[in-house]
Amino acid sequence: MNPIRLLIVDDHEVVRLGLRTLLEGEPDLKVVAEAGTAEEALLQTQNQRPDVVILDIQLPGRSGLDACRDIRKNFPQTQAVMLTSSVNENFALEALRAGAAGYVLKQVGGDELVRAIRAAHNGETALDPKTAARLVARLNELQKKTEADAFRDLSLREMEALLWVSRGASNKEIGAALNLSEITARNYVTALMEKLHLRNRVELAAYAIRNHIEERM
Repeated sequence: MNPIRLLIVDDHEVVRLGLRTLLEGEPDLKVVAEAGTAEEALLQTQNQRPDVVILDIQLPGRSGLDACRDIRKNFPQTQAVMLTSSVNENFALEALRAGAAGYVLKQVGGDELVRAIRAAHNGETALDPKTAARLVARLNELQKKTEADAFRDLSLREMEALLWVSRGASNKEIGAALNLSEITARNYVTALMEKLHLRNRVELAAYAIRNHIEERM
């Protein structure tokens, strides 16, 4: 089996040397090039076509995140693992959005980096456990904000009508539940479709359920 070809990108030569020594001690890994900037990383990727690029986030000029985006866009067969000293869920989220397959802290042992490289080469995602936990919490916050924004422009009465639509209620049943006439209930449903830019009751119900309306009432 051919070894996994690696490109190390860090602006500190001593760090690159340490990483090379560590990684070349593994029989299935081979460092084929090094780079100190985002521009050099893109050039070396073009010349060497590594399987995995290990990128420091903090680089002079354009960042490692910029380099990751460029590499993944131009050389999609090359995977990227971000190596950083920052336990920052925002950086981790940006790294994943940039196409990185891994996010590893410099403070962890070499075994963790090696596992991340192998996982990236296999098409898997590898995150540092601390960063992963914070990232999950951050994503949950973003999800809750998205759900809240989904109903931001609705009145309480419209929310109540939408809740009953999500339960499969007819206009007559909505009217009975909210002490409204059937015609008024129908008008509420029509107004909801217009306000939320949806075409029918099925889409209304799906929208409400997807954004967890039961938890908002």
